[in-house]
Amino acid sequence: MFLTIHTTGTPEHPATDLGFLLHKHPDNAQVFSTSYGRAHVFYPEADERSCTAALLLEVDAVALVRRGKGKGRGGAPDAALGQYVNDRPYAASSLLAVAIGAVFSSAMKGVCRAKPELPSRPRPLRIEVPAVAARGGAGLVRRLFEPLGWTVTAEPVALDTEFPEWGESRYVRLELESSALTLAQALRHLYVLLPVLDDAKHYWVAPDEVDKLLRAGEGWLAGHAEQKLIVGRYLSRRWSLAREAMDRLELVRLAESDDSEVEEIDNAVAEESETEQRPTPLAVQRRDAILDALGRPGTARVLDLGCGEGHLVRELLKDPRFTEIVGMDVSARALTIAARRLKLDRMGERQAARVRLFQGSLTYTDARLKGYDAAVLSEVIEHVDPPRLPALEYAVFGAARPGTVVVTTPNVEYNVRWETLPAGHVRHGDHRFEWTREELRTWARTVAERHGYDVEFTPVGPDDPEVGPPTQMAVFTRNTTTETPNKKDEKDEKDEKDEKDEKEVKAA
Repeated sequence: MFLTIHTTGTPEHPATDLGFLLHKHPDNAQVFSTSYGRAHVFYPEADERSCTAALLLEVDAVALVRRGKGKGRGGAPDAALGQYVNDRPYAASSLLAVAIGAVFSSAMKGVCRAKPELPSRPRPLRIEVPAVAARGGAGLVRRLFEPLGWTVTAEPVALDTEFPEWGESRYVRLELESSALTLAQALRHLYVLLPVLDDAKHYWVAPDEVDKLLRAGEGWLAGHAEQKLIVGRYLSRRWSLAREAMDRLELVRLAESDDSEVEEIDNAVAEESETEQRPTPLAVQRRDAILDALGRPGTARVLDLGCGEGHLVRELLKDPRFTEIVGMDVSARALTIAARRLKLDRMGERQAARVRLFQGSLTYTDARLKGYDAAVLSEVIEHVDPPRLPALEYAVFGAARPGTVVVTTPNVEYNVRWETLPAGHVRHGDHRFEWTREELRTWARTVAERHGYDVEFTPVGPDDPEVGPPTQMAVFTRNTTTETPNKKDEKDEKDEKDEKDEKEVKAA
């Protein structure tokens, strides 16, 4: 993975000023360690008229596989060879963007203590990247870079030069030229747009990525014509983060376009904030409703079934009422993220004794789930194929039999209120179904009757008078006076009847 930055100069403003801006001396070849390999910085040429700095990133394919991001694209994700033979070491992507941010961090910030006047001075620049992964082709490359003041050359790379009939690959050779931009602006453009072109990131996109995007996009992203595409791809289509970023960019755009208008908005927001708080996210409302449902006396040992990345487990740990918390999920990757989010490796001994995470499937009975006071299935059942629901039902209500079971699931009737959700689509690509309120009630009442539970229904989120709430919740409470007969109970009843018949025969 290779990138060069070239500039020209004069005796008054020598090209070797590039070394001051990058904080890398032209006479030295330097090596930097990264999470996925080594980054080399060197200068193929350096004099007062012409200077070129090169960044070479050697990617460790084994490190990528160990961290779960080395899977080849375009084939089966579990193909053993595809994990090691892929485009990551060669085509510019988020790996190169991260290396730019790490190796040239001071240059990106526009800091140069030796010559403070240099960072703010535009200079002639030519940036070349031999191979860029471009999902969208050369046309998208131009749409992203040309509005920022670059002259763009994006040449598609043929799949095979000996067989031109095979057509073009999704890679381009990229060359950017400008004399009106500073080096800091150029590096920030690359930092954001290389992952956008690749449309993939090699690391988990956390909420702090919004701040990184806005810092790197300061001064240009708010007014970019492809802003929505840039934000969505950079944040790996985590739409909650994308909406936050778009909202903050809109305020920036207003500030840049009309200061007086922003002052009016600020005044209105200040007045409104006295009487109205920012809406609470639905995920937070859902967790609060679950915690309320678990508030009955004697609920101390709780199962989070389908715990995902540990959001609810983290909230349960904050409440001292819960003395034992178990998170179970079928995804080992989700459990790894949950352990990292909970900081299990740094947790105190007493706190660590309260929580366990393990892998398992809800469609199979599991002896580890027996004996708990409560179980939560938060946004879980809609990920199960309908023919497998009876297996889940028996595993939870028939075999594990916790005292309380809390189930939340989307209300499909509310989907018409989501402006960004196309008609007829479910909220997540992995949802096997989404139920109406009546469908949930029918299923829940049948389950409750079959296994000896009472059930109540609670709306979560704004309860629309026409279509109901966005999330519906069913709270099952085991009926201790009317336990469901099982085979052992049936055998006992038969033995009692036989004994009674025998006594009647002897009396006769």
